[in-house]
Amino acid sequence: MKLLLSIFVLSLFSVFSSQANEPDSAYVFSYATQKNNGKNGLHYAWSVDQEKWHSIGPEFRFLFSDFGTWGSQKRMLAPFLFQDNEDGWHAIWSLNEKTGQFAHAQTDDLFTWSPQSYPYVLETGNVLLPEVTFLSTENVYQITWLSDWYEEQKIYKTTTTDFKSYSQTVEGDETDRVGAREKVLIDGEKQFGVVSKVPWSVIDGLIRFYELTKYHEIQRSERLTDDADRYADLKPLNAKITAMPENRKAISDLLIGVFFEDINYAADGGLYAELVQNRGFEYNPADTRFRDKNWDSKKAWSFTGDEGDFFIDTLVPVHPNQKHYAVVITGEKSESLQNEGFDGIPLKAGAKYNFSVFARTLEGTKGKLEVRLVDENGNVYAEGQSAVVKPDWTKLTLTLTAKETIDKAILALTPQFKGKVALDMISLFPRKTFKERKNGLRADLAQTIADLHPRFVRFPGGCVAHGDGLHNIYRWKNTVGPLETRKPDRNIWNYHQSMGLGYFEYFQFCEDVGAEPLPVIAAGVPCQNSQTGGHGQQGGIPMCDMDQYVQDILDLIEWANGDKGTRWGKLRAESGHPEPFNLKYVGIGNEDLITDIFQERFIMIFDAIKEKHPEITVIGTVGPFSEGTDYRVGWELASKLEVPMVDEHYYQPPGWYLNNQDYYDRYDRSEPKVYLGEYATHIPGRKLNMETALCDALHLINVERNADVVSMTSYAPLLAKKGNTQWNPDLIYFDNTNIYLTPDYYVQKLFGQNSGDEYIPSMVSLSDNNKDVQKRIASSFVYDSKSGDYILKLANLLPVSVHTEVDLSKIPIDFGDAQLTVLSGEVDDEKAKPEAKTIQIDKELTYTLPAYSFSVLRMKSN
Repeated sequence: MKLLLSIFVLSLFSVFSSQANEPDSAYVFSYATQKNNGKNGLHYAWSVDQEKWHSIGPEFRFLFSDFGTWGSQKRMLAPFLFQDNEDGWHAIWSLNEKTGQFAHAQTDDLFTWSPQSYPYVLETGNVLLPEVTFLSTENVYQITWLSDWYEEQKIYKTTTTDFKSYSQTVEGDETDRVGAREKVLIDGEKQFGVVSKVPWSVIDGLIRFYELTKYHEIQRSERLTDDADRYADLKPLNAKITAMPENRKAISDLLIGVFFEDINYAADGGLYAELVQNRGFEYNPADTRFRDKNWDSKKAWSFTGDEGDFFIDTLVPVHPNQKHYAVVITGEKSESLQNEGFDGIPLKAGAKYNFSVFARTLEGTKGKLEVRLVDENGNVYAEGQSAVVKPDWTKLTLTLTAKETIDKAILALTPQFKGKVALDMISLFPRKTFKERKNGLRADLAQTIADLHPRFVRFPGGCVAHGDGLHNIYRWKNTVGPLETRKPDRNIWNYHQSMGLGYFEYFQFCEDVGAEPLPVIAAGVPCQNSQTGGHGQQGGIPMCDMDQYVQDILDLIEWANGDKGTRWGKLRAESGHPEPFNLKYVGIGNEDLITDIFQERFIMIFDAIKEKHPEITVIGTVGPFSEGTDYRVGWELASKLEVPMVDEHYYQPPGWYLNNQDYYDRYDRSEPKVYLGEYATHIPGRKLNMETALCDALHLINVERNADVVSMTSYAPLLAKKGNTQWNPDLIYFDNTNIYLTPDYYVQKLFGQNSGDEYIPSMVSLSDNNKDVQKRIASSFVYDSKSGDYILKLANLLPVSVHTEVDLSKIPIDFGDAQLTVLSGEVDDEKAKPEAKTIQIDKELTYTLPAYSFSVLRMKSN
């Protein structure tokens, strides 16, 4: 790898060196291949004579289509590159074979692109082979295309002056077509595209961009798993660390938080303690995009009697938001309605469980419901009887006590009377929830999160926040109030959200763990990868409806912070929390494409919050990646509007973290603060081990050094239920009875429990001057004013130990006992756990960092 990198750097130097024999101009050929179903984007080749062509790549992508969802869309067909009258460049292309839209983007250098737009130009028909020509007599650009119209093909056209607004589409003819595309032989294959004459500097810029990108790809490919060869001759090292308290600075005390999204069954069947699956009979085949034929209102339910004696009705529901309910007809045989839970209902011997149901008799005599928890053979583990079922919907409750422990019990409801009974909102909760909250959270999972000492909790996402299409945007008002009034919804991750874990439960949890709530609200646009209601983020909430949408966000702030005498503060108080929650932060948007559609709606929301609630810190978004168009334009918008903080997202391989340790060092301190809302180290196979954990630790050490600009961070995703994952890796894995902690979890925990509010710079001197070796050793020294402790964090990403001397002579340390915690192991170790011990320290502290380790030393001040 080192040899390859050296060769590449030399080639870069030769490319970047000016050449005396360069031509003044040459030709660039722009095209897209049909490989990967047309998803590989825009390519270039160059030539001085239009005979011999040199690909810049090959298959290197200079522009990627953002249109639609991953998998089926993101296609670029027949791109057309042209130059406008002000020497700017534009590209238009077909999106697929069905849509009545084309794509447009513009650039000055052919690789730094503007946000894409996708104008609708046909209500019926598709847009194929779009072309552009300038009509000088009318001073407009004319776009023409072919469209399949039933069994014939027609030509259509429209005009524009700015590529933002377009004239009405009309039918054209062959005289309107430019016919500028040519077939050119590229790397032995004929490609169809556009030839343009350009100054050589343009081509040189493309080559430089390509070479630099490939160089960064080589850097990103660096892995700790290759160290056996890379550092075969490396011996144990010596290091000296000298603290420099004279240069200390204040840093954020909110640095470590958690990101909660209902992905991987994180809520229902996970953190939310409800044990009955599909308690409201609201499951719908559309939840899974019709992939699961058994996913309907009867999912997880069964009936021991005749099939026709158990059916779903909607005639007289408990509440309009809970449309479905079960109807059971009973006779002499004591038939039972049974629920299997989420992969079974776990019970603990001696534990109490709160059962409830809404019930009403429809026909027959009055009677009670027998409620049992049984195994698959009918053995009873807990049982009880309800009060008498009445003719009107009534909530019945009782407490069950488990006789024995069982992992997979079944809930069985048996009417003790003949007739017809309606049942809904059938619920079973362990009495022992986190902090013993009603409608609460699974105690062990919630405590595992609390152990991270998060300073804030982000909710409800992630992609869940802005949903799969406009109809699926997460609406906070649907998640508060009595459970039977809440409105369930399809989950963008293709299952169901009961909304039992809603905004009230979220704010309550934040208060219980001492964390700031950070709700994230959609910016009036859906997820850019939406699979329903169009092709992703190509449309927002209609502007005529935006006033009400903005008011909903203002209502959320009132619900959280308003006095109980206010309309929404009263609703909070009625839920059991008369005092305000003291909300300080609101996120608007989630890794959105920074399009005109997004910007218009974001500005409207931002201005309204700024006017009505200047005390609230609004956190904006800068797209889904740490580079590219949305990142660049998102930052420009945030700076222009003076948004207080922006939300950055990136998932990177180990090499990125190793070679970007100065990433936040170069950020302008006068610009908006940063919330690193989603990040993780990804390796092939998407597992978490010591390699990923150490890269996380390395990055957080570098972030902590820059915690004057990076205010918050949260690893993502947080939770995953084994056997029900849509995304890997995740910080915490679990099943119904166990929790499986990852090495990356322990890194987050060590940072969360050892945060500070002052950063103390330190100088690290290593016995090896090799920069590749030096970048593998990192340290961070902070002071926690609340506890009065000094905390030193040390990361060793080398396969050898490092004997370290730490000069603490300028730090007012209480010499003597100190707490040392070390996480170490082989790079592929997936089960590494930290070990803690007490050590003795003096003003000359000596400590040997184990190979592949992260160490935290906590010392008392005097």
